[in-house]
Amino acid sequence: MPYALTSDKVRLHYEEVGQGTPILFVHEFAGDHRSWEPQLREFGKRYRCIAYAARGYTPSDVPPSGDAYSYQHVMRDAVAVLDHLKIERAHIVGLSMGGYTALQVALNHPNRVRSMTLAGTGSGSERWFTDTFHKNSRELALVFEREGSAAVAKTYGNGPSRVPFAIKDARGFAEFLKHLAEHDAQGSAHTSRGFQGARPSLYDFENEIRKLTTPALIVVGDEDDRCIEPSLFLKSAIAASGLVVFPKTGHVVNLEEPDLFNQVVGDFLTRVDAGRWPARDPRSMAEKSVPEPWNRGGAKPI
Repeated sequence: MPYALTSDKVRLHYEEVGQGTPILFVHEFAGDHRSWEPQLREFGKRYRCIAYAARGYTPSDVPPSGDAYSYQHVMRDAVAVLDHLKIERAHIVGLSMGGYTALQVALNHPNRVRSMTLAGTGSGSERWFTDTFHKNSRELALVFEREGSAAVAKTYGNGPSRVPFAIKDARGFAEFLKHLAEHDAQGSAHTSRGFQGARPSLYDFENEIRKLTTPALIVVGDEDDRCIEPSLFLKSAIAASGLVVFPKTGHVVNLEEPDLFNQVVGDFLTRVDAGRWPARDPRSMAEKSVPEPWNRGGAKPI
């Protein structure tokens, strides 16, 4: 079983398939490396695809200290996988926690990122919701420790943004819940408390994000309520970005709509590699007469 070793001696399990330009897939909080199977099967036909399990997700190591699960640790882990595989630059495709991580890699190591796909990214970033998101994440950590992952799969796993998946694809959703129930409870608790419960809002990095030149594809489901506004912000802030909204889709966009996801991501990667994904032409920008939602003093939506 292959592992990459991080700077703090955490072993990260990864799987690899295909040859060619590398793609690194970074999973969400409720998923793991197995969540990218539809993408590895498709993109492995023409790319070198790597999916890894984050720290705290077996068969990767589960560090015993909760101090080892910050968003900076998780960002450095993605780079460690690239280093281990001697990959200089890769397309990075991330969902939710993975999208946040992909963005952090681009901010801190832009020379390592050919492009970034930010899917379902930004939960908890809305100014009026960040404190509640952090509080809920810390409370979820206690549930993992007290009741275990199988119990969390029955509650958190059936949260509002995942209902569209359950309605759309009963078998796929059942597999998702099975994988969530198998997660290491302590590792998930540490991740929920240290990463989810403490990470800054995307808006805290606005100045840095606006300086990015990395090509970006932003993907969000129209029924993933807490990620819609952050996705609009990312589209506005990243010069070389495009936004795709999937209809009747929740948070788990790559599993709910694997064919559509593979199609739009495949087109994006092809255009980036061909040098045909430019920054937005300023002539296409309309004048703004009112502030964007994320610049209105943190007021709750009406």
